[in-house]
Amino acid sequence: MKIGKKTKTVKTIRIDVDKCNGCRACEVICSAFHATPKYSSNNPERARIRVIHYPLRDLYVPVYAGEYAAAECAGRDKYTIDGKEYDECAFCRASCPSRDVFKEPDSGLPLKCDMCESDPTLSEPMCVQWCLADALIYEEREEEVEEGETQEEIEIGLKAMAHKFGWQKVLDAAARMSNKD
Repeated sequence: MKIGKKTKTVKTIRIDVDKCNGCRACEVICSAFHATPKYSSNNPERARIRVIHYPLRDLYVPVYAGEYAAAECAGRDKYTIDGKEYDECAFCRASCPSRDVFKEPDSGLPLKCDMCESDPTLSEPMCVQWCLADALIYEEREEEVEEGETQEEIEIGLKAMAHKFGWQKVLDAAARMSNKD
């Protein structure tokens, strides 16, 4: 099978930490958007974005959920910012076995930012729209990828989640997601 090149649209949220005031409106709207039924409740544990606060510097850092990592990373680097030490995990976007951030509170399955694509009427993710400080900036760019890469990524992710959580939990979560409005 010959694999060719194609382009895909890569959607990202650029974060301007200098503008974030820690209001957490992004967390609130994200959790409400992903509630079942939509906007029926607000549970920040379901949000695909979290605002991390560093009180010594009065710094707020929005971090949105990235890809699932099946294993703990090898990186345990430390960063020193204004004399305070932070570990690498604080800035990580992955859901992984070593921490409980970006995991669905009921099932424990990993959460990933979906850029609110389940609502085709939205021009940008809800967290970006609700950020009154303009700290979140939605961006799209075209990128060349190998054909077939997406299917392979899906299969790897599903196998990793099934290995960690079992096929039944993965199937239950997929069923719940397919029934959302």
